[in-house]
Amino acid sequence: MIKLMKSSFYKEEETKRKLCDFIMQSKKLSNGEKCAEFQKVFSNYQGRKYAVLYSSGSAANMALIQALINLKYLKKGDKVGFSAVTWPTNVMPLIQLGLDPVPIDISLSTLNVNSENLLEVLNKEDIKVLFITNILGFCGDLDKITEICKEKNIILLEDNCESLGSKIKNKNLGNFGLASTFSFFVGHHLSTIEGGMVCTDDEGLYDMLLMVRAHGWNRDLELEKAKDLKVDYGINDFNNLYTFFQLAYNLRPTEITGFLGLEQIKYIEEITKKRNENFKEFYSVAEKNEDLVIPKAGHMDFVSNFAFPLVFRSPEMFNKYKSLFESEVEIRPIVSGSIIQQPFFVNYMNENDKNYTCPNAEKLHFLGFYFPNNPELTREEIDFILSLLHKQIST
Repeated sequence: MIKLMKSSFYKEEETKRKLCDFIMQSKKLSNGEKCAEFQKVFSNYQGRKYAVLYSSGSAANMALIQALINLKYLKKGDKVGFSAVTWPTNVMPLIQLGLDPVPIDISLSTLNVNSENLLEVLNKEDIKVLFITNILGFCGDLDKITEICKEKNIILLEDNCESLGSKIKNKNLGNFGLASTFSFFVGHHLSTIEGGMVCTDDEGLYDMLLMVRAHGWNRDLELEKAKDLKVDYGINDFNNLYTFFQLAYNLRPTEITGFLGLEQIKYIEEITKKRNENFKEFYSVAEKNEDLVIPKAGHMDFVSNFAFPLVFRSPEMFNKYKSLFESEVEIRPIVSGSIIQQPFFVNYMNENDKNYTCPNAEKLHFLGFYFPNNPELTREEIDFILSLLHKQIST
């Protein structure tokens, strides 16, 4: 069986050995110097001013939305647009925090939200924030989407958990909006077992993200900013230790997360290069198969593919290829399929008398799956997958 992921880390044996040594030598394993160092290295790699490390990518999503509420960029009842094909923890915080989530259908040409999908929704809905998802290393026309958001004063956020390293218009995905989130879950481009990050160039948002991560206290802020808060609220030095200024959580990572991030990011160029090379091989065969609808990537400078998606033209084709693949290759639905088909969202819509339709996301939901693209695929495994991608003639 060709697995979606082969190991917990890239260069696993070496990484595990270093991790054991680090744990044995460390006096502190709670959030500290290694986490701060990883934040700095990652923000430099991504090309953004600030990065805040969290216990997971889902925690990063929750923290980002809470931070926007704390800063009064959002208030309860505001409408937030989101990609109809995404991970549920992009949408769940919107519901949990009293916002009104508005699904935006994808385009089958990119499997992502394109500008025409956004404009169609904006003709009916007045959204304050767009939380877009760049799935599986791909994206829509983010340059046009950014222009629309600026014109209409919509805050753009990117979930870039599956697209670390991908580029469009000579710009990293994750650098188009006010902020972006990343996941370092096992099997993602960069693994810290669990872990996530928010990146931004906005200093005020960065400070709020630090507070939201840890109870809403001011301990993680720069000394002058922490002092200003203490003075503003008339807090003495002793009580300041347990004073909580903002609505927040405990979403802190451990030093293990920081250490692993620093080790794995050493290989990120190698990892993304291999994913891109595999993608090109798979694409060169898949685009010739008339049974398949595959996303176009000609508008992108670099595709750091997370997994390779296939959408089929009919249920019969889907079932035929699904049976063929799953006997030898681990496959999955494409992300979560259409979020509006998920039980938690159906329940939410019923409770609020909502009736959304996203036909392209629905087609992907019922007629699509993805197969592995990881940097440890062997030549033999790649060749076997290529053989499955050729048009299957029924006999």
